[in-house]
Amino acid sequence: MNKKPILVVMAAGIGSRFGGLKQMTPFGLHGESLIDYSLFDALRAGFERVIFIVNTRIKDDFREIVGKNVENRMEVQYVIQELDRLPEGFSVPEGRNKPWGTAHAILCCKGAIDAPFCALNGDDFYGLDAMQKIYGFLHGNPAGDHYAMAGFQLQNTLSDAGYVSRGQCQVNEQGYLDSIIERLHIIPTIDGPMYTLDNQVYHRLPEKTTVSMNMWAFTPSLLGHIEERFMAFYEDAMKTNPLKAEFYLPNLVGDLLKEKQATVKVFTSTDRWFGVTNASDRPMVEAAIRELTEAGKYPNGLWK
Repeated sequence: MNKKPILVVMAAGIGSRFGGLKQMTPFGLHGESLIDYSLFDALRAGFERVIFIVNTRIKDDFREIVGKNVENRMEVQYVIQELDRLPEGFSVPEGRNKPWGTAHAILCCKGAIDAPFCALNGDDFYGLDAMQKIYGFLHGNPAGDHYAMAGFQLQNTLSDAGYVSRGQCQVNEQGYLDSIIERLHIIPTIDGPMYTLDNQVYHRLPEKTTVSMNMWAFTPSLLGHIEERFMAFYEDAMKTNPLKAEFYLPNLVGDLLKEKQATVKVFTSTDRWFGVTNASDRPMVEAAIRELTEAGKYPNGLWK
């Protein structure tokens, strides 16, 4: 294949707990969004192509606020993720307005992805270190089902404002992912991070647990795996939670690992991740970006 790696930015989500469109919220000193920082780091790492996954309602605003900053710096493409963008024979259950999840977002890129790609969330800040490691892997032109991910230390990814979801990773001595489990309710406590499955009993997690923040390096083979497994996800969702069930990338990857259908190299970053799960995270994120700017890690005005 040997085509230039693609950055795929997932930016179509609702952001219900945040209370707005996180994808375009200004956090930087000159109104930059978190996507702007990922794009700036991607350019520094070597990416020349980007696909933005958006929904119809935000596409024009997104292009005006975010996309135009890189349209003269990268090859830019927009892909639409909507509830009714489903494989033939599937339909949206009545009353559902929640997106189908990150694996479905990538499936919407069928026909657009023709090279190894980095998939990441549009409302997270990952840092240059992780971006460079992922680009280096993709630039090596991985083939088949050889994937990678950026791993972060759990203690560097928590929010004081409320609970978060993280993909808990088991990494073997060779630096490959053995398993990943999506933990949906993790909170910081004086005894360290803890998670719950039922909102009653809490279980401890080590602070240095490697977690996935949904920054992945895939080959186009992933699209086939998603398509093959969508029916099973959909049928289960219709029985268990038709209005809110989501098809998560970490769960998909976990299944592929269990079935020995893929390998995932883990590149660990000691950088601090931050994002905006809840509206009250915003002051912390603004302060963190200001600190990085004052330290010279980012220019005062990314696109000046």
